[in-house]
Amino acid sequence: MEKEKSVLVIFPHPDDEAFGVSGTISTHVKNDTPVTYACLTLGEMGRNLGNPPFATRESLPLIRKKELEKAAQVMGIQDLRMMGYRDKTLEFENNEALANMVTELIEELDPSLIISFYPGYSVHPDHEATASAVVRAVRRLPKASRPKLHLVAFSKDCEKDLGAPDIINNIQAVKDQKIETMKAHISQTAWMLKDMDEKLKQNDPDALKWVTNERFWSYQWENDQVE
Repeated sequence: MEKEKSVLVIFPHPDDEAFGVSGTISTHVKNDTPVTYACLTLGEMGRNLGNPPFATRESLPLIRKKELEKAAQVMGIQDLRMMGYRDKTLEFENNEALANMVTELIEELDPSLIISFYPGYSVHPDHEATASAVVRAVRRLPKASRPKLHLVAFSKDCEKDLGAPDIINNIQAVKDQKIETMKAHISQTAWMLKDMDEKLKQNDPDALKWVTNERFWSYQWENDQVE
């Protein structure tokens, strides 16, 4: 994995980083690269309340905040920003205001790499609003000074439309940290971790590949259609 000057991670919900990005983040941290994680909401409208349930609608925001802090600690992130937006409302935020928020982070941190979602291919409205804000902010910069964008896509047609991933990071060396990051978000991940653990114990090749390979696409500026 290429050594970066600094990395800015921008996702809307606690646990968005856990499944497809946490190994990459942990690797950057191990490479002594400064990493900032800007999490836009606390995921307080998340569907899951634990399995078996241990949270309520009233307690979930604080629980998810603590889970996010624990996940950041597991990954080694020193600079965790909780941006204070409300879950499931980002699509209703002013597009320009969201992009300005990202611009302010870029101006402060001067990242060489930004990790976020790919607009049009990240399914959830909050994901899409975040992805669009990132692209809008980076688009404002002169081409020569734009940070790289490594973006997560997982909609059904993403590979059909975007082609194969541009970057596949093998994070085998930090696999245990990735699993612990997923476990940190236990209110949301308990339903799947038991099954995943069993498959990993059996050396299931699909489970091993899913855990150890993290896939990203570079943004296709030539096809830029973000409004």
